[in-house]
Amino acid sequence: MFALVALMWRSRLESSGAVAALWWALLPLLFVLLQASAYWLLMRSRMPVGKAQAAPDRMPHMAARCFRGLRLITPVALITGLVGVIVNAPSGTIATVVVVVVWAFGVVEYVNYYLVRLAYPWTRWASEVSQWRTPTLVKDIRAALR
Repeated sequence: MFALVALMWRSRLESSGAVAALWWALLPLLFVLLQASAYWLLMRSRMPVGKAQAAPDRMPHMAARCFRGLRLITPVALITGLVGVIVNAPSGTIATVVVVVVWAFGVVEYVNYYLVRLAYPWTRWASEVSQWRTPTLVKDIRAALR
Protein backbone atom coordinates (compact mmCIF):
# COMPACT_ATOMS: atom_id res chain seq x y z
CA MET A 1 0.00 0.00 0.00
CA PHE A 2 2.81 2.44 0.86
CA ALA A 3 4.50 1.75 -2.48
CA LEU A 4 1.24 2.33 -4.37
CA VAL A 5 0.68 5.64 -2.59
CA ALA A 6 4.26 6.67 -3.43
CA LEU A 7 3.68 5.81 -7.09
CA MET A 8 0.52 7.92 -7.11
CA TRP A 9 2.30 10.84 -5.37
CA ARG A 10 5.16 10.75 -7.85
CA SER A 11 3.47 13.24 -10.14
CA ARG A 12 2.70 15.63 -7.27
CA LEU A 13 6.31 15.98 -6.16
CA GLU A 14 8.00 18.93 -7.75
CA SER A 15 11.33 17.38 -8.72
CA SER A 16 12.97 14.08 -9.54
CA GLY A 17 15.14 14.59 -6.44
CA ALA A 18 12.01 14.61 -4.30
CA VAL A 19 10.82 11.38 -5.93
CA ALA A 20 14.21 9.76 -5.35
CA ALA A 21 14.27 10.98 -1.74
CA LEU A 22 10.81 9.54 -1.18
CA TRP A 23 11.91 6.13 -2.45
CA TRP A 24 15.10 6.26 -0.35
CA ALA A 25 12.88 6.87 2.69
CA LEU A 26 10.26 4.34 1.66
CA LEU A 27 12.46 1.33 0.92
CA PRO A 28 13.74 0.87 4.49
CA LEU A 29 10.17 1.29 5.77
CA LEU A 30 8.96 -1.40 3.38
CA PHE A 31 11.85 -3.63 4.49
CA VAL A 32 10.76 -3.31 8.14
CA LEU A 33 7.08 -3.81 7.31
CA LEU A 34 7.83 -6.93 5.27
CA GLN A 35 9.73 -8.35 8.25
CA ALA A 36 6.79 -7.57 10.52
CA SER A 37 4.36 -9.17 8.08
CA ALA A 38 6.50 -12.29 7.82
CA TYR A 39 6.70 -12.50 11.61
CA TRP A 40 2.96 -12.20 12.13
CA LEU A 41 2.21 -14.73 9.38
CA LEU A 42 4.70 -17.11 10.98
CA MET A 43 3.15 -16.53 14.39
CA ARG A 44 -0.33 -17.15 13.03
CA SER A 45 0.81 -20.43 11.48
CA ARG A 46 2.24 -21.46 14.87
CA MET A 47 -1.10 -21.12 16.69
CA PRO A 48 -2.44 -24.48 17.89
CA VAL A 49 -5.48 -25.59 15.89
CA GLY A 50 -8.79 -25.13 17.72
CA LYS A 51 -7.27 -23.20 20.63
CA ALA A 52 -7.82 -19.50 19.99
CA GLN A 53 -6.44 -18.36 23.36
CA ALA A 54 -3.54 -20.82 23.54
CA ALA A 55 0.05 -19.64 23.26
CA PRO A 56 1.70 -20.24 19.89
CA ASP A 57 4.28 -22.95 19.45
CA ARG A 58 7.93 -21.94 19.68
CA MET A 59 9.38 -20.08 16.70
CA PRO A 60 11.48 -22.39 14.50
CA HIS A 61 15.20 -22.09 15.20
CA MET A 62 16.08 -21.04 11.62
CA ALA A 63 13.38 -18.36 11.61
CA ALA A 64 14.73 -16.99 14.90
CA ARG A 65 18.25 -16.85 13.45
CA CYS A 66 16.90 -15.07 10.36
CA PHE A 67 15.05 -12.46 12.43
CA ARG A 68 18.12 -11.99 14.64
CA GLY A 69 20.14 -11.27 11.49
CA LEU A 70 17.47 -8.89 10.21
CA ARG A 71 17.65 -7.05 13.53
CA LEU A 72 21.28 -6.25 12.72
CA ILE A 73 20.83 -5.54 9.01
CA THR A 74 17.82 -3.23 9.27
CA PRO A 75 19.67 -0.30 10.92
CA VAL A 76 22.11 -0.41 7.99
CA ALA A 77 19.13 -0.14 5.61
CA LEU A 78 17.71 2.76 7.63
CA ILE A 79 21.04 4.62 7.63
CA THR A 80 21.49 3.97 3.91
CA GLY A 81 17.98 5.31 3.33
CA LEU A 82 18.78 8.42 5.35
CA VAL A 83 21.92 9.03 3.28
CA GLY A 84 19.82 8.66 0.11
CA VAL A 85 17.28 11.12 1.49
CA ILE A 86 20.02 13.65 2.31
CA VAL A 87 21.73 13.30 -1.07
CA ASN A 88 18.39 13.72 -2.88
CA ALA A 89 16.93 16.24 -0.42
CA PRO A 90 13.76 17.73 -1.86
CA SER A 91 13.58 21.49 -2.18
CA GLY A 92 9.91 21.90 -1.29
CA THR A 93 8.70 22.03 2.30
CA ILE A 94 5.80 19.61 1.83
CA ALA A 95 7.96 17.07 0.02
CA THR A 96 10.62 17.34 2.72
CA VAL A 97 8.07 16.77 5.49
CA VAL A 98 6.57 13.77 3.68
CA VAL A 99 9.98 12.20 3.09
CA VAL A 100 11.14 12.74 6.68
CA VAL A 101 7.87 11.37 8.11
CA VAL A 102 8.11 8.25 5.92
CA TRP A 103 11.71 7.60 6.95
CA ALA A 104 10.94 8.29 10.64
CA PHE A 105 8.02 5.85 10.47
CA GLY A 106 10.49 3.18 9.37
CA VAL A 107 12.65 3.96 12.40
CA VAL A 108 9.64 3.82 14.73
CA GLU A 109 8.56 0.47 13.29
CA TYR A 110 12.09 -0.91 13.75
CA VAL A 111 12.11 0.27 17.37
CA ASN A 112 8.64 -1.22 17.92
CA TYR A 113 9.60 -4.67 16.61
CA TYR A 114 13.19 -5.01 17.82
CA LEU A 115 13.92 -2.63 20.71
CA VAL A 116 10.91 -1.45 22.76
CA ARG A 117 7.25 -2.20 22.28
CA LEU A 118 5.46 1.00 21.21
CA ALA A 119 2.15 -0.36 19.89
CA TYR A 120 -0.64 -0.34 22.46
CA PRO A 121 -4.33 0.55 22.40
CA TRP A 122 -4.72 4.32 22.31
CA THR A 123 -6.62 4.44 25.62
CA ARG A 124 -3.70 2.78 27.48
CA TRP A 125 -0.78 3.98 25.35
CA ALA A 126 0.71 6.56 27.74
CA SER A 127 0.71 4.21 30.73
CA GLU A 128 1.89 1.14 28.81
CA VAL A 129 4.67 2.65 26.67
CA SER A 130 6.39 4.08 29.74
CA GLN A 131 7.02 0.52 30.97
CA TRP A 132 9.62 -0.14 28.23
CA ARG A 133 8.46 -3.69 27.48
CA THR A 134 10.39 -6.09 25.28
CA PRO A 135 8.71 -6.65 21.89
CA THR A 136 7.05 -10.02 21.28
CA LEU A 137 9.34 -10.71 18.33
CA VAL A 138 12.43 -10.34 20.51
CA LYS A 139 10.91 -12.61 23.19
CA ASP A 140 10.18 -15.22 20.52
CA ILE A 141 13.72 -15.00 19.13
CA ARG A 142 15.24 -15.43 22.59
CA ALA A 143 12.99 -18.38 23.45
CA ALA A 144 13.77 -20.16 20.17
CA LEU A 145 17.54 -19.70 20.50
CA ARG A 146 17.83 -20.96 24.10
